Amino acid sequence: MSSFHWPIRVYYEDTDGGGVVYHANYLKFMERARTEWLRSLGFEQTELKSGMGIIFVVRGIDIQYKRPASFNDALTVVTTISKTGRSLLVFEQIVQRNNQIMTQATVEVACVSAADFKPVSIPQPIRLAMQAIYANNGV
Repeated sequence: MSSFHWPIRVYYEDTDGGGVVYHANYLKFMERARTEWLRSLGFEQTELKSGMGIIFVVRGIDIQYKRPASFNDALTVVTTISKTGRSLLVFEQIVQRNNQIMTQATVEVACVSAADFKPVSIPQPIRLAMQAIYANNGV
């Protein structure tokens, strides 16, 4: 399955008193990577909300912390879609340094109406863009 890679540099503000990346900041890194993944497909979240009336929201996360990252580390967030549904995307995301896994997570993201936050089908243009990139990968 094709993966999307997004580079992240650890800034001082990302670290805690022990000098390592604060655990919640890994979620921010993963969120940025998913946003850039969507942008790489040709979709801006602001336009999805204003034009299609949808937003993507995190429904659930299962995360494991393997190794600490530190100030000034060059990390890569690897994002792969493992499952799609009518309104659901399941991402496998790994934050790594030099191919060494620091953190990994399974993230469930739902497509919902921006008006009432009820699940709606992922719009056809997004599905077609995903199929074009992930052809023959079960997406």
